[in-house]
Amino acid sequence: MARNSAPRSPARSVANGQNGSTENRVVRCAIYTRKSTEEGLQQEFNSLDAQREAGEAFIASQKTEGWLLVPDRFDDGGYTGGNMERPALRRLLAAVESGAIDCVVVYKVDRLSRSLMDFSRIVEGFDRNNVSFVAVTQQFNTTSSLGRLTLNILLSFAQFEREIISERTRDKMSAARRKGKWIGGNPVLGYDIDPKGGRLVVNPEEAGQVRTIFGLYLELGSLLPVLQEAERRGIVTKRWTTKDGHVRGGQRIAKGTMHGMLTNAIYTGMVDHKGCLYPGEHERIVDQNIWDRVHETLDRNNIDKGASVRNKFGALLRGVLFCVPCGTPMMHTYTMRKSKRYRYYVCYNAQQKGWKNCETKSVPADAIESAVLDSIRRLGTDPKLAEAVAAEAIGQMAHRRQEIDQETEAQRRSLRQLNQHLAREAADTSVDSGARFERMAGIQREIEGIECRLVELAGERGVLATNHINADDLRRTLIEFDAVWSSLTTKEQEQMIHLLVAKVGYDGRTGKVTVNFSNAGAKELCQGKC
Repeated sequence: MARNSAPRSPARSVANGQNGSTENRVVRCAIYTRKSTEEGLQQEFNSLDAQREAGEAFIASQKTEGWLLVPDRFDDGGYTGGNMERPALRRLLAAVESGAIDCVVVYKVDRLSRSLMDFSRIVEGFDRNNVSFVAVTQQFNTTSSLGRLTLNILLSFAQFEREIISERTRDKMSAARRKGKWIGGNPVLGYDIDPKGGRLVVNPEEAGQVRTIFGLYLELGSLLPVLQEAERRGIVTKRWTTKDGHVRGGQRIAKGTMHGMLTNAIYTGMVDHKGCLYPGEHERIVDQNIWDRVHETLDRNNIDKGASVRNKFGALLRGVLFCVPCGTPMMHTYTMRKSKRYRYYVCYNAQQKGWKNCETKSVPADAIESAVLDSIRRLGTDPKLAEAVAAEAIGQMAHRRQEIDQETEAQRRSLRQLNQHLAREAADTSVDSGARFERMAGIQREIEGIECRLVELAGERGVLATNHINADDLRRTLIEFDAVWSSLTTKEQEQMIHLLVAKVGYDGRTGKVTVNFSNAGAKELCQGKC
């Protein structure tokens, strides 16, 4: 053990008996301890206690120099040395600034910091307040240029070690993916994580739900009706329990989540790494033929936004018309009589399970399409209706902005916590490297998921920020609706319907048609973008 030279702090003198001479000045010493992870902290004698015991023994050995241990403890258990976001460290620096400490004692230099830049700032604060710094197990002297050089070299290696661990972890994650291994993260619908090891095993019940979703997309041709049907059948996101007992998932499937499922190569038994597919260790759920057909449909929808998919005969309400009694989509179909085509919209439930299972059954296409067009025309002739639609749109957009802001803040908090957790795992070399690698890989997957979600939220928030709708503008635009409508092609007419209308409900029991207008579409129409 070694220490730096006598601390330079101005300490008080103590009178020595009758002659008024002074003894060695009192040097108030604080011991700082840190451990990267929380493992073992619950033990009666843990790593923090061992560090403190070494510091106390060293201070006791300097008793003749006037060294005195202050009663306050500065212990950071479960905090990385890669940053300064540590409560005990902040209290220590505050005590230094207030002049309550003359010397800081640590077991090793990297207990105070593993970042050379952070350590430099800390030492500058020590120098500014005439506070010395001692590492019990390392020889250096902060009062000399050679001592400072030695200290910087030690910190450089500590930082280098932390960065090398992070690079090795990323390399191991890449190598594991290329071998088709599951490297952690949130489980997906259809698979469970084998408790005996880090690999995926098929969940039979959930696998059936995944196959159902792929089949529905082939049948219905677009995401919106698939979402509605999945919700009716009670299909939700993967429900799982974290190691600390918290239940995650089990929520209604969102449109982005549904698209992610349909494009997740994991269901074909493959692992995607940086755009390349590698054979995985897990079993496939979706047949290759179905996968290929689904992606052909997705590609076509991506090119023309789904305007022409399964719509050869001008079904204007495809994807927006729903059966009220069943809550399922209504599919466009037709019959031929004497070379004449009669178009209908048929309840999906009635089509699949028989007419007796639905009270709506079907409705003539021309009749219900005309009813929807009449509702659109009313916006141009009824000022109160236009004002009500505009007011509802404004209220819904304000509510959605509030939801986005709340979720964004929650996601950012989670991201900060995960980054801190990842830094602690990277800095801790005291545990098994394999187990640490699996934990770090899982944390990295969670971080990537949150970052993607934040990008989605920011994009949606930006769109909402520019959404301004006015009842008068909406009404004036729709006054000339008929003239505009008659000049459009069938494909353009369908696009306009989908722009203005979010959902149409038809109740065959009463013949009532309910039209829910699209807020964003009404806004675009007012601005002349359609």
